[in-house]
Amino acid sequence: MKLWGGRFAKETDHLTEDFHSSISFDQRLYYEDILGSIAHAAMLGKQGIISQAEADILIVALQEILADIAAGKVIFEVAAEDIHMNIEKILTAKVGDVGKKLHTARSRNDQVALDIRLYLKKEIETVLGLVFNLQKVLLDLAEEHKKTIMPGYTHLQKAQPITFGHYLLAYFEMLKRDAARLEDCLKRTDVMPLGAGALAGTTFAIDRQAVADKLGFAAITQNSLDAVADRDFAVEFCFDASLIMMHLSRLSEEIVLWCSNEFGFVTLDDGFSTGSSIMPQKKNPDIAELVRGKTGRVYGDLMALLTVMKGLPLAYNKDMQEDKEALFDAVDTVKKCLIIYAPMLSSMRVNKEKMLASARGGFINATDIADYLAAKGLPFREAHAVVGQMVLYCEKEGCSLEEILLARMQEFCSIFAEDVFNCIAIDKCVEARGVVGGPAQAAVEAAIKLGRNWLREKLA
Repeated sequence: MKLWGGRFAKETDHLTEDFHSSISFDQRLYYEDILGSIAHAAMLGKQGIISQAEADILIVALQEILADIAAGKVIFEVAAEDIHMNIEKILTAKVGDVGKKLHTARSRNDQVALDIRLYLKKEIETVLGLVFNLQKVLLDLAEEHKKTIMPGYTHLQKAQPITFGHYLLAYFEMLKRDAARLEDCLKRTDVMPLGAGALAGTTFAIDRQAVADKLGFAAITQNSLDAVADRDFAVEFCFDASLIMMHLSRLSEEIVLWCSNEFGFVTLDDGFSTGSSIMPQKKNPDIAELVRGKTGRVYGDLMALLTVMKGLPLAYNKDMQEDKEALFDAVDTVKKCLIIYAPMLSSMRVNKEKMLASARGGFINATDIADYLAAKGLPFREAHAVVGQMVLYCEKEGCSLEEILLARMQEFCSIFAEDVFNCIAIDKCVEARGVVGGPAQAAVEAAIKLGRNWLREKLA
């Protein structure tokens, strides 16, 4: 008979058992479930709700079950529905009627809420560590390439010269925001729901704070209805994971482009590339493409969770069983992508000559000429028009802006003087942008120093 089967007159249909059961995926919560049960049993004994001897029996048996599961000695049953009932059934078989006392002052509703929070707390810490590791790789590469000139783009059109180090620091900043969001999510996850019961608490004199302290929670929930109905923290994590994946996807898109012959800016290591089954010459950036593709998968996890929760009345509903697979998938996917991304980037070869050659084309020093004229007193809008005419001239003549003779420049605007050529050399264009957050070497070095200090504090 089911542990809840007292009011039922017949057995559950086998189709219902298969459809209803969650053990196929929630078994990964076994550690958190047993950890919570041990804390709960200890509290029951301390409060005199069960005897201390009974609490001790439960705790020892739960520890033994934990070891057996970790050793692969336990086979979970679909008929027992979920991880909570499976463990309770194993416990009762092990210690007899004492095992039936563990669920006193507890419901599966607050039990599963506890398990998910314990699980996600641990996983957020893991994801944060992976983000920090990728940021370290970005800082190291930025240091190495603080002088490596490349074109910056808007609309995928060459725009202004930057350095590859400056470019990499942009992704460092994105991941910095991702880390802050994860830390915020951790605060809202770090709240202990056990004691809420099914929805209205319990008549037993439990000590919720003692359980929270034993399990390492920073706070306890303040409303029993909300405690079992809340999955905001899981939705929030999926959103945070989606943003991480979005950032990785943007970087992946650029890596895919830059690996092409048309760009040739970077070459991925053979260990992080694949070939074609028919074309012998191919070296494909499949890792970057897969990360780009898996971004949609994590977005789907977020939308699935939002959709599950959008129309649910308080408090717990069986729909919420659908929270776990989406959450687990988001956790697994973002971890896999972060794990592989760091070594892929650190082993990548940067083709500096190709980057520099590309930076010399596309009139990316046009803004610098306009700034030169504006600094000489010409209104910027007029300077903008003058340089636009010069670009049109260069396109017709097949030359670059720096190849125009001074006398010809002066036909466009009499303000031009010999010193203009010191302003429009590509390396000078980069170094002139020394504003905080800019691509000049000193600004990049300052940003790297700030980044390393920030990362050091996070890892302390």
